[in-house]
Formats: sequence, C-alpha cells, structure tokens
Amino acid sequence: MKKLLMGIAAIAIVSIVISTVGMLRHAGHTSETHRNAIARISVHNANGGAVEKTAGMAEESDTADVPSGFSPIAAAVAATTPSVGASIPSRWIDGKNYSTLVPAQPTSSSPDKIEVVEVFWYGCPHCFALDPSLETWRSKNKAPFVEFVRVPVMWGPVHKSHARLYYTIQALGKYEQLHSVVFREIHVMNNFLASKTNDDKESEQLQKKFLMEHGVSAADFDKTYRSFSVESKLARAEELTKRYKVTGVPFFVVNGKYTTDVGMAGGEAQLITMIDDLAAAEHRH
Repeated sequence: MKKLLMGIAAIAIVSIVISTVGMLRHAGHTSETHRNAIARISVHNANGGAVEKTAGMAEESDTADVPSGFSPIAAAVAATTPSVGASIPSRWIDGKNYSTLVPAQPTSSSPDKIEVVEVFWYGCPHCFALDPSLETWRSKNKAPFVEFVRVPVMWGPVHKSHARLYYTIQALGKYEQLHSVVFREIHVMNNFLASKTNDDKESEQLQKKFLMEHGVSAADFDKTYRSFSVESKLARAEELTKRYKVTGVPFFVVNGKYTTDVGMAGGEAQLITMIDDLAAAEHRH
C-alpha cells in the first residue's frame, strides 16, 4: 500500500513538472511572437510598409536564431535608413566645394520639390556671365523635382534698386521676356538702370523709361513699382540675404541646406553638375 501511494505521488510530481515546462515554453513563444509583432509595427511606422513586410517575414519564423543582445528593430531600421550625406557623390567635399548652412533655412517650395536658389545682382558681371548657362539649365536640363528661384541680393541702395526692378518685371508678367534683356542693357549697352548717386527718383525714372521701351504702359508701371506685392518680396529678399549669409554673388542655396558658388565648385559646368547632385541627394532622402 505504501509503495502504491509513493508511485501515485511520483506520477503526480512528473505530471506537474511536464505541465510547468510546457507552460514556460508556451509563455516564451508568446513573448517572442509579441516582440515580433511590436517589431513589425515599429518598423512600419518608421520606414513604411515595404520594411514591415521584410522584417515580418524574417522574424515570424519559429526557427529563426536571434543572437543575445541583437535588436531586430534596430537592425531593420539601420539596414533601410541611408546615412546622412551618403548619397552625395564623394567628389564633392563639404567645406571645399560646398558648405552646409547652419542653421538650415526653410524653403518656399512644396514638399515634393527641391528648391534651388540663386542670389544674384543685375549689376554683377559674374552673374551676367553665368546667366546663359543657368537659363539653359533652368529651361531645359534641370530635374522635374527641382524648383528654381532667383533672389536679388539686398546689400546697398543700388542693389535694392535693381531688386525692385526685378520684382516689378516679375509682377508685370514680363520675367521670361525681359530678365536676360536687363542683363544685356546693363553690361552690353552700358545703361546701368539705377542712379549712381543713390537717388531713388532718378532710378525709378531710368527703369520706367526702359520698361516703357519694352511694352509696359506708364500706368501699369506706376501701379506696380511700389505695390504691396513688390514691397513684400523686397522685404523677403532682404531677410534671405541675411539668413543665407551672402557675401558674394552669384550664390546658390540648395534646399535651404547647402551653399556654393562658381569658385567653390571649380567652374560653371562643375557648379551646375554639383547642384544637380545635391538636389538629387535631397530628393532621395
């Protein structure tokens, strides 16, 4: 009888042990499944559906070996997140060919566009020399995702006078027709289109005469030249001149982050190629 009772007790103990081990294994499996589910959700939120699917397929296998201390979430994110600047071709060196603008500045373009700004001055011979190449790039060769914006520099009275002329032409709908014509008027015809004594009234009359010779009525000029639209754009240009820390023109800003010029790039052709590369890198991010 005593042996029988001992046998029954032994069987009971074995049953309890087997049951406990099974529960522990089930708990471990459930915990692992739960961690996998969290990993898939976290990666999806950070990097999109394609990453979630790949991580889920690898991690849902019961036979997958996960080394101690290894984070599936961190690995998935690291594998699919490009390092900053990694997509900029190595031939362009930060601090030599371009500079990183600190702090980065907001752009005026839509989220699906990469803004490229040229800060320029109509009276600048270097801006005039670059303009034909830049116009060809702007009208024919730039990527569809690039939005090109010109900002007239706002240093002193003569720069501000030419900036007012630029925004007046823009407001009158004559930009495509007259932008390059203004450059030629100043640098080829030697008509500076601004007072050399910083007389605002004289500058206004010189610019009014020029625009009337190119099809703008006196009435349209008068209502546009000092309009709210022109004044607002001039104020914005002055702010950007300071924010971009412009010390020379022509000066370029890519997506509010990178600044460069012809000298840093190594020439006109190199400049345009580098702008394309920087814009493409920003577009991929």
